[in-house]
Amino acid sequence: MSIKEKASEELLLEEAVLTQNEIVLFNDDVNTFDHVIETLIYACEHTAEQAEQCAILVHYKGKCTVKTGALKDLKPRCSMLLEAGLSAEIV
Repeated sequence: MSIKEKASEELLLEEAVLTQNEIVLFNDDVNTFDHVIETLIYACEHTAEQAEQCAILVHYKGKCTVKTGALKDLKPRCSMLLEAGLSAEIV
């Protein structure tokens, strides 16, 4: 393997690592399971089963990563969650 190929490979790996962010959803005492599930289906394009599992994890663990990806994709999704009254942040 040449030095040029190795450097290119390392750069691609670095970019892949740097572009992955997460939306973390936090538990609260206000929103119902149904509201959280419906919002995750709408904002994060979860299936009903995924959304239900995330809602259960948030309830029992206090938080859950609900979406991973590029920051430009996560920002509007996180905004939708916040506008729906959920507690979430991008990390």
